[in-house]
Amino acid sequence: MQYILLVEDDPELSSLVSTRLRDSGYEVRTAETGVEALEAVADRTPDLVLLDIMIPEVDGLDVCRRLRADHPLLYIIMLTAKAQEIDRVVGLEVGADDYVTKPFSLEELVARVRSALRRVRLTREKGGEPDEEELSPLIFDVLQVDPMRRQVSLNGDLVHLTVREFDLLYFLARNAGRPFTRMQLLDRVWDIQYEGYDRTVDSHIQRLRAKIEADPGNPRFVRTVWGVGYKFQEDE
Repeated sequence: MQYILLVEDDPELSSLVSTRLRDSGYEVRTAETGVEALEAVADRTPDLVLLDIMIPEVDGLDVCRRLRADHPLLYIIMLTAKAQEIDRVVGLEVGADDYVTKPFSLEELVARVRSALRRVRLTREKGGEPDEEELSPLIFDVLQVDPMRRQVSLNGDLVHLTVREFDLLYFLARNAGRPFTRMQLLDRVWDIQYEGYDRTVDSHIQRLRAKIEADPGNPRFVRTVWGVGYKFQEDE
């Protein structure tokens, strides 16, 4: 049973969400403050964290920053109020994998959680009989993307990517040379088709470039296609 930590200081909302997640087959622990959230993760690492930004003691952005530093593969979904556009952007920049805007439907939230946990499971699984061609390492000069191990190396050094950053890079690299719109990336990488989430793609692209590009302002691998979106450039 996959384990979710829900960090939300509104008791009514916390009860509704946790009950719906448990009914969907997940183990759920709740926390009301940032301190409680950090203690809960220290006690046992969850598979996914649903993290409200406006929580007492230590705010959600700081909690996200601390969790990401200690747990690179921990999947974090921020819960934000509709008016907090700047907080959503900052949340993605400090390490959140995704965000859901309040008010949200419980069905949408569960769908996003289910999609995220599928990726978490794929990250951890090494067994089975994978398609060898699909899971062969992709090598682009100094950059290597290994889907079997879900690892990326640059000049021989391991690059630490979040689950979503790896998915984004692997998808673009596997389709090298082909441009994708933001909506196409949301559909293929995030499994969502909601307008208004374009900034999610842009933020992840910026973070990815910061980790794999020698000059993020003049990227070699992950290029912007003006008027379209992004593509992976195979050759110089």
